[in-house]
Amino acid sequence: MNTVSSRGAQIRTALQVNPDLKGTTEIQREIERRVGFIKATVQASHTRALVLGISGGVDSTTAGRLCQMAVESLRQDGYEASFHAMRLPYDVQADEADAQIALDFIKPDHLRTVDIKGAVDGMMACFTEEQAEAGKRDFVKGNVKARARMIAQYTLANFFNGLVVGTDHAAEAVMGFFTKFGDGACDLAPLTGLTKSQVRLIASELNAPAQLVHKVPTADLEELKPGRPDEDAYGLSYEQIDAFLLGQPLDEEAAKKIIERYDATEHKRQVPLAP
Repeated sequence: MNTVSSRGAQIRTALQVNPDLKGTTEIQREIERRVGFIKATVQASHTRALVLGISGGVDSTTAGRLCQMAVESLRQDGYEASFHAMRLPYDVQADEADAQIALDFIKPDHLRTVDIKGAVDGMMACFTEEQAEAGKRDFVKGNVKARARMIAQYTLANFFNGLVVGTDHAAEAVMGFFTKFGDGACDLAPLTGLTKSQVRLIASELNAPAQLVHKVPTADLEELKPGRPDEDAYGLSYEQIDAFLLGQPLDEEAAKKIIERYDATEHKRQVPLAP
């Protein structure tokens, strides 16, 4: 086994990827397992709520539906718990219609909308002395948006003795494609280990709207590049990333690029460093 193949196997193990998750039976079993994980996490922590921001993409749509299924099952078991979906736009979200379609599908117990524009603009106004070109400032502001959304989610969770749910999965994790202490911060991440294609398979099995299942993924944090596809930021397609994670044939240069991104973003996947 060459170095690239060996590192690929190590990374797949570290990210808990299951390459055999394919057929309907396996997908149904995986849905049950992950709903069971959410239930067990809530009960073990003696909390009473789950909080998750819904963007209108397939990841939050899938995680949101799993959360709603979990709390409904908990209530049937006699344990009182609820799911709070949050809309967290910066002013007006361009694809707000998709977010509403996602909410109609999820059917959350509660919905709360918080416009993060005031918080984000207020923070950025404190840093007018910093000299940076427009692209850098836009990037920094995008990270502030992600962190403001997480502050809002934890604020709501505090009010209801709840846990914050994250949407990170293996395809984002391997690329380090999340904001540290922003969307990367959460109490539980029920999509852990899934490739992008597997998230879509689960979403389809849950009967999520096809337009959301196959929607072009975007973090949509940069104002100078609104709606920028994730794949454009990666310089790689999700098909290539999934192939790497599933141990399927992939051009060696693409595999090396993924490994380089994984190594360079290792600090984002770790707890704070200590001496």
